[in-house]
Amino acid sequence: MPSLRLIATFPLTLRSIRLATLLFLSAFLVVGRAAESIPPLKFEQRALPNGLQFIWCEDHSAPTVCIQVWYRVGSKDDPAGRSGFAHLFEHMMFKSTKRMPSEFLDRLTEDVGGENNAYTADDVTVFHETVPSNNLERLLWAEAERLSALTVDVRNFTLEREVVKEEYRQRILAEPYGEFGEFIQKKSFIEHPYKRPTIGNIEELDASNLEEVRAFHTTFYRPDNAVLVVVGDFEAAQVQKWVDEYFGPIPKPEAVIPRVTTKEPPRDAPKPIREFDAKVPLPALAVTYLGPSITAEDAPALRVAEQVLSGGESSRLYRRLVYETQLAQSAEFSADLRADLGLLTYQVVLASGVPVEKAKAVLFEEINKITTKPISDEELTIARNQLLAHKLIERETFEGKASALGEAAAVYGDPDRANTDLSDLQAVTPAQVQAAAQKYFTAANQLVIEYLPEAMKTKGKAKK
Repeated sequence: MPSLRLIATFPLTLRSIRLATLLFLSAFLVVGRAAESIPPLKFEQRALPNGLQFIWCEDHSAPTVCIQVWYRVGSKDDPAGRSGFAHLFEHMMFKSTKRMPSEFLDRLTEDVGGENNAYTADDVTVFHETVPSNNLERLLWAEAERLSALTVDVRNFTLEREVVKEEYRQRILAEPYGEFGEFIQKKSFIEHPYKRPTIGNIEELDASNLEEVRAFHTTFYRPDNAVLVVVGDFEAAQVQKWVDEYFGPIPKPEAVIPRVTTKEPPRDAPKPIREFDAKVPLPALAVTYLGPSITAEDAPALRVAEQVLSGGESSRLYRRLVYETQLAQSAEFSADLRADLGLLTYQVVLASGVPVEKAKAVLFEEINKITTKPISDEELTIARNQLLAHKLIERETFEGKASALGEAAAVYGDPDRANTDLSDLQAVTPAQVQAAAQKYFTAANQLVIEYLPEAMKTKGKAKK
């Protein structure tokens, strides 16, 4: 990613290049030759003696470099009764270490025109930086430093816990439908820890203590639980020497990394739930189905189904529920596939004055339609091209390439999936989309949630 200074200096040139690239990709995809336009990522990899997985992709097309560290720890690994620990450590990793003061990583990146950030998901926690390539060595040192010598003390723990709690207040409590998403997650899983909110919650964060936090850090922040990805302008021999120098001495703990083994029981009957919330202005609906792992054979077909159902204003749900019938303000479908299993979610916020049963009936008509009749060739082409164009545009950047390799290695378990998954999308057929819909969108696998304003509450007790 170019620095802000470069963007300011060459705004027209960069925008022109990006626009030209988008137009070229759109034209190339429309004529059905997308498979030929996707060059594979040429990467190399090796494992250090301490278990660190190192992947690199040399590319001299720009004088920058992207560094990413993927830790195989996410919210599903939070201790019981302590949701938010993985998210808390996403924040704590930016605090002080043995040889770095707090926020020093910002100085190493932002002060040279680069950027840094991190995020927590169900299965992984990811840290990433993009900087001018002559800063690569110091960033590798910094990542090794915060892996091996993070200061986990009362001050850092207390400060970052307050930051996470404030984030929860802003993103969940302050938003009218902020708690709706968490409610869907919580009710859609019975046993699997995917039911925990990634962001955490205030009560459980307040109940945590320093000893628990230190134990979590020791358990999961170790070289054999990490994937280091470096993409950009460097010499392979030199970057390997730096990685060996800074990451190689970090010891591999003897303890075995605990892994989630809980299996979510299959659903065996449709289940309705009604919940009331004083903050929501209009009724909302959610219909969820348990889905497959992200590595499943029918995962690409569900990605295509997601685009057909919810890929913009021309998608089926928007066109039917928002534009044609005007029953809803928003209508979406998400195929959220994860390492262990997925969650397939239809989510609708009704328009003012619309009866819940009327909107629900039309939503189920659309669900039934995709199971009983194959999508059209035109829908398939549009959906597939949207997905592939997004991947191609993402891979214009070193960060996009690093993300593709990191996800493939840390979540799929094979970095080459960054290349093969694109051809899998190309091969999806209308029959496969219908078969996947028939497999998962069944009555027995169905959970229906009505999320209603408090004013609609009747004397009858809400179903739980």
